[in-house]
Amino acid sequence: MTATATYRQRRDERLAGGKKAKARRDEAKEKIREERIVEVTGTFAIPVVDAAGVQTGTIDVDAAEFGGKISKQLLHEVVLMYLANQRAGTHHTLRRGEVAGSSKKLFRQKGTGNARAGTKRTNKRKGGGTAKGPKPRDYEYHLPKKAVRAATRMALLSKFRDGEAVIVEGLEQTAPKTQAMTKILKAVKIGKKTIKKVEGEVETSIEKDVSLFDTTVLIGTGAYDENTYKSSRNIEGVKILPAAEFNAYTVLQQRRLVLTKAALEVLRKPATSEADAAE
Repeated sequence: MTATATYRQRRDERLAGGKKAKARRDEAKEKIREERIVEVTGTFAIPVVDAAGVQTGTIDVDAAEFGGKISKQLLHEVVLMYLANQRAGTHHTLRRGEVAGSSKKLFRQKGTGNARAGTKRTNKRKGGGTAKGPKPRDYEYHLPKKAVRAATRMALLSKFRDGEAVIVEGLEQTAPKTQAMTKILKAVKIGKKTIKKVEGEVETSIEKDVSLFDTTVLIGTGAYDENTYKSSRNIEGVKILPAAEFNAYTVLQQRRLVLTKAALEVLRKPATSEADAAE
């Protein structure tokens, strides 16, 4: 075999190996992508309760109405965007050229027995400047609108899938009364928790009902209702918004989602091409 033929054979082997490696990388990326996107099918029965906490029925929500998929990566990126946009960016440190003090050399280079030293404004000395410290900057950035809207519907779908949503009838208030809203939240039970109590050497377990008042809640209304808003805004852990103003960060931040029937109808309105943004 000539030297030219040997070179060509080795070149072909390298090219074939590179193609196989690329195929393996593409396959791994596709696998990771499939793991991050969860397909959701079927319908979910959302419980409907009255102001006294008594269940009066259920409403079925089809997963396809909210895109039918949940992308963990997209939700992560959208939440990071909202957190970054909340940053003030007013942090400010003084560099060595901005702090007070002389730039004169502290003492001569040789003959003192000390380690050599320059200005006292260096970052190595107390009262000196900060090396590479933060300066005021703007952290704001925005993802595509379709992706943000798709993430909101994915967050809502995750709440429906995990059974963390409830529809409350008679939630609207005729007057701004925080006590009335607190009474409703305490009446709606969402589960039980076990409390261990130790008396001497005896340990007893007590089951206690957990209500919406014991956790964080996002209340969604069909439109802005001043009386309902004022009745809820002072309750710790409660956030109230019109359904049209929901975003992925707000929905995921609160543990429970409380909706009125009007709010659910607003959320069920189809959005154009939002499901394609998760691709």
